[in-house]
Amino acid sequence: MEDTAEKGPKRRLLDAAIGHLADRGTSDLTLRGLAAAIGTSHRMLIYHFGSREGLLVELIRAVEEEEQAALADLQRELDDGAPVAEVARRFWRRLTDQARLSQERLWFEMCGQALQGRPGTTHLLDRMVEGWLGPLTELSRRAGLPPAKARANARLSLAVARGLMMDLLATGDRQAVDEAMDHFLDVLLSGGATGRIGG
Repeated sequence: MEDTAEKGPKRRLLDAAIGHLADRGTSDLTLRGLAAAIGTSHRMLIYHFGSREGLLVELIRAVEEEEQAALADLQRELDDGAPVAEVARRFWRRLTDQARLSQERLWFEMCGQALQGRPGTTHLLDRMVEGWLGPLTELSRRAGLPPAKARANARLSLAVARGLMMDLLATGDRQAVDEAMDHFLDVLLSGGATGRIGG
């Protein structure tokens, strides 16, 4: 991730917008209101993003970049021979880190808008599931599942992770949610998998 000082003005504005909207949501978003909140001008937001919808598109892309970086880290750890269970639990801790929860809440909000067909958000639907299935299928395969079942298991794992993430956002009960994820991973990895690449 670039240092803030090294980012261009557009990215700095986008980061400020994400920080603001992660706490407040986008339901009443206007560029004038956002500009006042993050210390810039309506004209500057128009210059960089064109419109409210243009800003939402850029916001989605930024969130996707974060997710893609997380997936790349996951793959590198597996390539380096890290145990699957260890990688999976570390990845879950990263996703549910307190500093990221407001951004995850914003992601769920944007998904809801995309499902309703709101302009500027439907791009998110293209990667909501398919963008994750490849890496998670590989993780399932390396955990010892046969190829015929690995993709179905990847979809199940994605659904469980998102359901527990929503649970955490709704209840704040981190201990219960983490215990549920630990149980799911124990069940997932108990079917004769070695838990190591090449095992």
